[in-house]
Amino acid sequence: MSKNVLIISSSPRKGGNSETLATSFAKGAGEAGHKVETVYLREKKYGFCKGCLACLKVGHCVINDDAVEIAARMHDADVLVFATPVYYYSVSGQLKTMLDRANPLFDSDYAFTKAYLLATAAEDGADTVEGTVKAVQGWVDCFERCELAGTVFAGGVNDVGDIAGHPALEEAYQMGKGV
Repeated sequence: MSKNVLIISSSPRKGGNSETLATSFAKGAGEAGHKVETVYLREKKYGFCKGCLACLKVGHCVINDDAVEIAARMHDADVLVFATPVYYYSVSGQLKTMLDRANPLFDSDYAFTKAYLLATAAEDGADTVEGTVKAVQGWVDCFERCELAGTVFAGGVNDVGDIAGHPALEEAYQMGKGV
């Protein structure tokens, strides 16, 4: 059964390592017959959540920017994929801001049941990604019908293109195929 897969790429660098990892996941998911869409946060204009909680009353954020449409796409996707560089042992600020702005989804009849995390970092220690996983898991835990179904981490990649030939690319591709 074909699924709608939404990839949210939070790299501020075009062609960055986490974006390349997302492209590999997308290729696998597309080849498996799924409909794949990628949103590049660096191309969007959106601001911080104001904490007003009006979204829970009206069903969408009252700040009129690109986050409203992104959250609507998240709502309708069967699978969410978050691609992020690891910044200070957590998700990028761009992704954190978007996750906060997705608050209107909390009390909605969202479609997504699986989420995946794709992360890259200059450091390559196994514990480098722990805070990033915890941040995404914390968001996923707020949606009882959703689970964090998989994580791919590519460490030791800093400059654009460093990920070329990294085994995580194949892992992301296979994970995409397995959606």
